[in-house]
Amino acid sequence: MSDSENPAALDRIIQFLLDIGLQIRMTEFTHQSFLPGITVDHGTILVDESKLLYPGDLLHEAGHLAVIAGEKRRRAQDDLGKKASEEMMAIAWSYAALVHLGMDASIVFHEGGYRGWSGALIENFTNGRYIGVPMLQWMGLTADDKRAKERGVKPYPAMIKWLVD
Repeated sequence: MSDSENPAALDRIIQFLLDIGLQIRMTEFTHQSFLPGITVDHGTILVDESKLLYPGDLLHEAGHLAVIAGEKRRRAQDDLGKKASEEMMAIAWSYAALVHLGMDASIVFHEGGYRGWSGALIENFTNGRYIGVPMLQWMGLTADDKRAKERGVKPYPAMIKWLVD
């Protein structure tokens, strides 16, 4: 795990993901994974802590699982989010999870990811310029300011629910 990461962050993230209904299993990998130390097997997030560089990557990968329907989620394998829309939703979902957990944006938007755009993502999200939220709203997971007022719920980054049914 990266020295810049808070070791307690991994435990908090895992507990949150279990609490919302995602499956996680600690294991050892004999193969290379797309994200170091993380892969998905039939909807279960597999974690090799000895290879994990950034605990926040778990939130991002969980975001990919969270935005797909339950049946498809249970069949999901390996590298998720090949569609731009799913990637944007996973980014928005993972930011909402960070806020929920009271963690710094750099836990997910770390320098080792996002092809050099982590700083821009941190700046945008922390200043209320959210990508992916209209799609999360369309799926019933959250609401923007206007719709939140209409529905009497808290707006994004608060979530109405964490997983698509």
